[in-house]
Amino acid sequence: MDAFFASIEQAINPRLIGKPLVVGSRGSKMHTVVCAASYAAKRLGIHSGMSSRDAFKICPNLEFVRADQSKYIWTSSQIFKLLENFNLPLNYASIDEFQLDLPDSQNPVSLGKEIKQQIYSNFKITASVGIAKTWLLAKLASKIDKPDGLTLINDDNFKEILSKTALNKLCGMGGKNGQILMDQGLKTCWDLYLKLPGFFDNCGKFRETSGNSDEAIQKPKSMSHSYTLPMAQINPQVIFAWIRVLSEMVSGRLRQDNLVSATVHLWLNGPQIGNFGAQKTYLEATSDGYQIYLRTLKIMEKSRLKSPRIRAIGVTCSSLSQPSYNPLFSEEIRREELIKALDRINGKFGESTIFPAITILTR
Repeated sequence: MDAFFASIEQAINPRLIGKPLVVGSRGSKMHTVVCAASYAAKRLGIHSGMSSRDAFKICPNLEFVRADQSKYIWTSSQIFKLLENFNLPLNYASIDEFQLDLPDSQNPVSLGKEIKQQIYSNFKITASVGIAKTWLLAKLASKIDKPDGLTLINDDNFKEILSKTALNKLCGMGGKNGQILMDQGLKTCWDLYLKLPGFFDNCGKFRETSGNSDEAIQKPKSMSHSYTLPMAQINPQVIFAWIRVLSEMVSGRLRQDNLVSATVHLWLNGPQIGNFGAQKTYLEATSDGYQIYLRTLKIMEKSRLKSPRIRAIGVTCSSLSQPSYNPLFSEEIRREELIKALDRINGKFGESTIFPAITILTR
């Protein structure tokens, strides 16, 4: 999807269409982080991860909307259902990215145009489609003509496209891996192809599955949310409040996909602590945000600093599976019914209509 969060907000409020717009991770527009920017904002140099204060310095008339994860998750799930109608092996890669495996007999360009048209007709947002023989190349192709693009990489244009594409534009090459290769003199994707001829054939293969098999719908391996605070925070209650928010966000996505998690990972960053990350795997998997929160607090104790200044926080759930048993004890049953009731209310009236009291400290 193109500028997914921002595009959804523009589809809901046409007044925002074509304007520089940022979606902030919290409601205070001068004390948050840009989690999405419209293309009009991107053209001005505004990007995800930038502080909103810096974004408003670039464009004082910038439009601002607070992020509403429930809208984005709902739209993502509806797009996935739309793609299921094509009866092809389908993979949910992320909230705004999906992969289809096409048989040789399929006309890929025609199918790509039809998918784009259906997405726009149903949701009034645009998608960019990349088509190639492997997922890695298809992802690269989808970036070439954004927004609202459709690019096919085949034997005829393979060398041309790879020769003019910087290596760090390739998925997985934007960080240390890419820098190591670039330091060795590999500047373009074509340089990588010449150095490792089988790389693009063997890396990024879509898993072979039957279109009607449950295996065709590949579930994510992990789910995570992170947040960068406007400034380093030492108040433990505020830090706990943000951990609770992130735990609730991750747990909501788990329940959306009917998944539970056995492994919880907590990431903290701050001037004293540097980058701290630790995880723990439990026998009992869960999708309960409160349980995930309690598990992160136990992990936090491993940081060994009683009141560290924290600048950024991340919560990740992995070891995902579908629930394997129904609750037996009355307290467990009551808790599950409560969570379902909360999901129904927040789904109907908006995310965080009902929320844990501690999260008021994040507002």
